[in-house]
Amino acid sequence: MAQSKLNWKFKSPASPGLHAVVSPENSSCRTTWGFRLNLEKGIEFRLSDEKLELNGALISGKAQITFESFEYTLEERDSFYLPSMSTLVIKAQTNLVIFLGGAPCEGKGSFFVRKYDLTLPLGSIHQIHGKPPYQREVFMTITQEDPGSRLICGITEGEPGAWTSWPPHQHSKDLEEIYCYFDIPKPKFALHLSSRIPGEIEEVYAVSTGDFVIVPEGYHPTVGMPGVKSCYFWIMAAHSEKSRRYDLAINDPYFDL
Repeated sequence: MAQSKLNWKFKSPASPGLHAVVSPENSSCRTTWGFRLNLEKGIEFRLSDEKLELNGALISGKAQITFESFEYTLEERDSFYLPSMSTLVIKAQTNLVIFLGGAPCEGKGSFFVRKYDLTLPLGSIHQIHGKPPYQREVFMTITQEDPGSRLICGITEGEPGAWTSWPPHQHSKDLEEIYCYFDIPKPKFALHLSSRIPGEIEEVYAVSTGDFVIVPEGYHPTVGMPGVKSCYFWIMAAHSEKSRRYDLAINDPYFDL
């Protein structure tokens, strides 16, 4: 096993307010930001950024959101896309947590809301990846077909005690990623494996709700402990507009089944 200290795991704060958990200023990521917004019931927050496009997923709670004249009630796992230089008003109807991905905005994309709905037919938004024992359900919160600049994001839920992101794959040349874990309350855990070397594992992180693990490069499979689903909001940001694609992954040849 290769010896390294990647320092790719970040604990997101549970205190009220908006927290920049991951950014190019505190991590190896160049184009990817990961935020956590915590609001107590009744609190109103104005979300905006001058430079970044944002894709947010409501991880827990309920919120009333307002964008210009549009109003909507977000339920758990619903999501929204907010381009830079725009403002979204979020009012917490219960205590809530929102995970957000950010990337440089280049003037493309417009605000939208996506309801989390696993009854949608399989397609560009609702997907099934892999097969047992590494089958997982994926719901895209912003697809490569949705107008945007750099972001592709979604929610992945594995089977209990099973692998996700298998076979191990990497997209180092084109995209970075952050895995934001939820619905794994301690002492339950999943394992996130990281490696830049085919056929080897450099780091293994035990992850629970609120842990963010960056993937600036390399392979990154995950697995839940027995009875636990590996659940995460993943944030993928392209290094350029041309590489804003979901089909650029290269499998580890030692584990490509």
